[in-house]
Amino acid sequence: MKPASLRWKVAALIALACCAVVTVVGVLVHRTTLERTMQLGEGRALESVDTVLMQYRAGTVPQGPVDWTEWIKSPDELPSPLRLRLAAGSPATWYDDQNPEQPWMWAAQWVDGGHVATSEIEMGSDMAGLRALDRAMVKAALTALAVVVPVSVGLAELANRRLRRVALTARRVADGDLDARTTAKGRDEIADIAAAVDSMAASLQHRLLAEQRFTADVAHDLRTPLMGLVAAAELLEAGEAADLVRDRVWVLRSLVEDLLEVSRLDAGAEVAERVRVPLAELAEQSAARVGVEARVVAAGDPVAETDPRRLDRILANLLLNAHRHGSPPVEITVSDHVIEVRDQGPGFPAEILADGPRRFRTGTAERGHGHGLGLTIALGQADVIGAALTLANAPGGGAVVTVRLPR
Repeated sequence: MKPASLRWKVAALIALACCAVVTVVGVLVHRTTLERTMQLGEGRALESVDTVLMQYRAGTVPQGPVDWTEWIKSPDELPSPLRLRLAAGSPATWYDDQNPEQPWMWAAQWVDGGHVATSEIEMGSDMAGLRALDRAMVKAALTALAVVVPVSVGLAELANRRLRRVALTARRVADGDLDARTTAKGRDEIADIAAAVDSMAASLQHRLLAEQRFTADVAHDLRTPLMGLVAAAELLEAGEAADLVRDRVWVLRSLVEDLLEVSRLDAGAEVAERVRVPLAELAEQSAARVGVEARVVAAGDPVAETDPRRLDRILANLLLNAHRHGSPPVEITVSDHVIEVRDQGPGFPAEILADGPRRFRTGTAERGHGHGLGLTIALGQADVIGAALTLANAPGGGAVVTVRLPR
């Protein structure tokens, strides 16, 4: 489980809110109860000192032997905090909590003759009741948290699960599954996000299918007149002008064939036919077929089960790209299920490394050196055979393309 997931953030927020509410309520209840207890203690102490004063003035024995020294004291005998609070004509109280296990509430009032009537009320049972109330509130708060946190985690998981479905749909669309939909239910914000993702996927699918149909239609419609143009070019008399026409016709024919291949790859109509292929031998044959001088460095005799025609197509496009946009020497490094093509040129432009190859964008200022479909076709054929194709620039200079074949 991810601790940074939305579920745990919601649960933590609810738990913090509950703790804050419980703390505030607990503090208010504690303070209110304490103030009430102090008021009651002061009232009992004042009532007791009034009784002592009345009995002393009436000469009535309070309780026990006639010894007023316990009740009538000199001001010097009083505790200093109570003596400081005692004013002329008005009683004073003081809470003595020097012994927390047995606190007392004092009350004192002046008696004629410079003496003071006093009383002491034991507050231990009241404070014990207050501590018991605090413990009960803590237990109640922990019990509430034990119930609220799991419930909040469960409720947050419902929303988190719906968000994960939306994210999964978005990733499937990004990976090329244009039929992926969320079909979320509800009327909340998550349902709005899911509906927006579904709408985006449908619009993207419509546009991509329209683009694929357009590319396929253009390539198919150009193929018939192109064949006539090729035949006519072959009938031209030998000469510089005829050679120029044949060269441009060949370029146009290559472009149309690439467009047809791109349209088939976009439509998902290509299927790999896997056989065991010696990778080093295939790399040498690919370089020889396209006429690119490349050095093949093989670690042992690596063999992989893949489609040789499509792998040859990938390597041919990579070698032609290195020949057109890089600098010699071109080196092909072959190891176990990995083929690396490297040149010594300026490397790939930053936008190609960041966004990948784009159709009809060569990444160079000059035109006429390819039409920008080579890397696109290589990526499409790599997807068909299940290979991973990565583009990078070597630290020492030059472009590096790595083809990792599935095992």
